[in-house]
Amino acid sequence: MQEAIILVGGKGTRLRPLTNHTPKPLLEVAGSSFIRHQVAKLMDAGVEHVVFATSYLAALFEEEFRDFTQDLEISYAVEEVPLGTGGAIRNAGRLLRAGADAPVLVLNGDILSGVDLRAVLRRHEDREADVTLHLTRVPDPRAFGLVPTDEAGRVLSFLEKPKTPQECVTDQINAGCYVFRRSVLDAVPGDREVSVEQETFPRLVARGGRVFGHTTDDYWRDLGTPLAFVHGSADLVTGRATSPLVGPPAEALIHPTAEVHPTARVTGGSTVGARAVIGPRVVVDRSIIGAGVTLAEGALIHESVVDHDSAIGSGSVLREAVVGCHARVGAENELPAQLRLACGIDIPARGVRLSGTAAACPTIH
Repeated sequence: MQEAIILVGGKGTRLRPLTNHTPKPLLEVAGSSFIRHQVAKLMDAGVEHVVFATSYLAALFEEEFRDFTQDLEISYAVEEVPLGTGGAIRNAGRLLRAGADAPVLVLNGDILSGVDLRAVLRRHEDREADVTLHLTRVPDPRAFGLVPTDEAGRVLSFLEKPKTPQECVTDQINAGCYVFRRSVLDAVPGDREVSVEQETFPRLVARGGRVFGHTTDDYWRDLGTPLAFVHGSADLVTGRATSPLVGPPAEALIHPTAEVHPTARVTGGSTVGARAVIGPRVVVDRSIIGAGVTLAEGALIHESVVDHDSAIGSGSVLREAVVGCHARVGAENELPAQLRLACGIDIPARGVRLSGTAAACPTIH
């Protein structure tokens, strides 16, 4: 039986306010919760049993999969205290059933990747590895820890984020997908916080363990920030990234119950949720529009997220913005890039603008 663990315990603080009420892996991406895309990918790789390593709002994962009827067994390992990536893997490992030498796939819960999981498993078994890491190449590795390998693919070290060009000895970084030999996974401490990159893997390398990298140039994106989250969803819709749950490439993914005015334009891989209403001359470009959202006439939404049951007034402009659920943005507002509006907030007409207006001042002078 091929087994896997998905690490889904984080609070997703970089995606607030979207994650104030929903764990990051349960946020909707290209028409489905992100974790469902990962589960579908694991099933395509032959996984029959998956363990969710949960912590934050853990009960919502069981609720999400309560009616899951496909041929996959799902177990839940809840962290009562933070255990880090290593501790979370070990805690989830208690629910595995495979033997000591069996390979166990482990995925980070916020990585959208095109890597062939069957190929990673084959390389792991061919090399008789203790751990195999999927590595990806990035144009600028300075924001990441580096993972150099030798000509045979054996990991040499795990380096901190480089501070100078001379320290960029490789462009390879950890891509958040691993295969553990079950016995190695069981040796990770499970009673305290442990980082696999800073503790587990370096110690294994230092002891001469068989730690290998599987380096590819496949699609890869960390969905941890709002802009990356929006881009990942759009890439799935347009076909730049793939998922078994997404159909042929398209300009937009619009729920059948949504209403889109004939003069509106929804492009760039945008998604529009159930019961949303898109008014006349609205432009939605590379954005995520949640269920029950209303966009009034002439609104422009670009690379933004509008969470469920919110309303954007006529002529308002959002660029790289995040609007929490049940919010109200009045007419003719201009939300600057990186702005995040809390759930339930109410902004009056022309309350936030990057440029002034000729409207009369309502105050008596």
